[in-house]
Amino acid sequence: MSEKKSLVRTRFAPSPTGYMHIGNLRTALFAFLFARSQKGTFVLRIEDTDQKRYVADAVDIIYSTLKQAKIIHDEGPDIGGKFAPYIQSERKDIYLKYAQELVESGKAYYCFCDKQERVYENDEQSGYNRKCRNLSLEDAKELIKKGQKYVIRQKMPLEGKTKFNDLVYEEIEVENEMLEDQILIKGDGMPTYNFANVIDDHLMEISHIIRGADFLSSTPKYKLLYEAFGWQVPHFVHLPLIMGMNNDGTVSKLSKRHGATSFQELVAQGFLSEAIINYIALLGWNPKNEGEIFSIEELQNIFNLAGVSKSSAIFDYNKLAWMNSLYIKEMSEQDFAKKAKGFVGELPTQIERSWNELAALLKSRIKTFSEVPSKIKFLLKRLPFDLNIFINKKNKTTFESSLKSLQQISTLLKDVEIWEIEEINRIIKKLAEDENAKIGYIMWPLRIAVSGLEITPGGATEIMHILGKEESLNRITLAIQRLENELK
Repeated sequence: MSEKKSLVRTRFAPSPTGYMHIGNLRTALFAFLFARSQKGTFVLRIEDTDQKRYVADAVDIIYSTLKQAKIIHDEGPDIGGKFAPYIQSERKDIYLKYAQELVESGKAYYCFCDKQERVYENDEQSGYNRKCRNLSLEDAKELIKKGQKYVIRQKMPLEGKTKFNDLVYEEIEVENEMLEDQILIKGDGMPTYNFANVIDDHLMEISHIIRGADFLSSTPKYKLLYEAFGWQVPHFVHLPLIMGMNNDGTVSKLSKRHGATSFQELVAQGFLSEAIINYIALLGWNPKNEGEIFSIEELQNIFNLAGVSKSSAIFDYNKLAWMNSLYIKEMSEQDFAKKAKGFVGELPTQIERSWNELAALLKSRIKTFSEVPSKIKFLLKRLPFDLNIFINKKNKTTFESSLKSLQQISTLLKDVEIWEIEEINRIIKKLAEDENAKIGYIMWPLRIAVSGLEITPGGATEIMHILGKEESLNRITLAIQRLENELK
């Protein structure tokens, strides 16, 4: 596989049909990175020829996603360029003349068949039977004059093979008899996705077409169209499919049953856009070094097509979560606190007042921001818990010892005027010394009393500082009452 340094122009041409799937985002990323690595141009084009699947606001979602991902286009609908317009529905008049050019040269034909006029074998649709293929151009034009509805089909060769070279999968060939006479212009006058792609890529001087491997089967049709016009065939780069792991251990193409499949869903679940992009960059691409953590700027410098694999990539949500945790740890405490706050909404006054302190405790303890609500739930509401967790072999605590420690702590803390961590720690440390006990012997029952949990973000005194004096003492009192009742 080789890359020739030349005038490189790549494009990302999404259809505005909803959220951006992970596979589409990776295509955009690789096309962007390759263009940048070659000092080339990256083009954004909106392919809205399928009006039935058009989703309102989908174009805005595309813009927003690319912006968050720092995938910056050089030409596109929003910023223009020398090949504008960059929205296919605004280029409608361009395509018909090219299709008619193919008809006049005998490489395409008018088809007047309706959707029902197809060949079926074993109850499966096997494709168009080419009924109108040999209709003379004169007869076809007469039918058009009479108002007959039509589509324009590409006239595929019936014998031989079509070969093309892919920069990832190398040489691929297909028997021409397997190729259906595909529709170029639909009945409503709009071009099909395949036809508009070829016309636009040629007119916009796209040098490298980067897309998913699921387009491999249609690429011979693309090549034949280029050859029919006598145009130079661009370089094809097909990316391996992104798969998901099924419950039974098998893999299949990534879908909703595997988890979040769009950039927006992942962001909503608390993944950072930088981590998502970093992880997606490694799906089917090997940087040929031992690194795994790369900024978008670093990726632009090291990306190369030689690292693209033929093998399918498996989307590992656990690996993404691990990578996300690394990015979270690198955030400033201020940025983390602000981001985490967005996942919890309105908080009680005392917790709100201590939010920055609480956020600092959470920062190294989560992998995704969606974990924040569950991590702080015990602070917002007294959770029911099993008294048996007061018993801890490591700290040598029992119901009796826990009750005694909590009674002592409660008495000592009632008179504390300055409710600060240092003061609370001083008192508890002094109690441990007086009792000739290890600090854990005192701290364990205290943690359980104020949180109801064995594992918490922060220790007992940090939790108590966040809860405030009144709530902390109330929780300790309730724990004392429960232990007293248990020991009666």
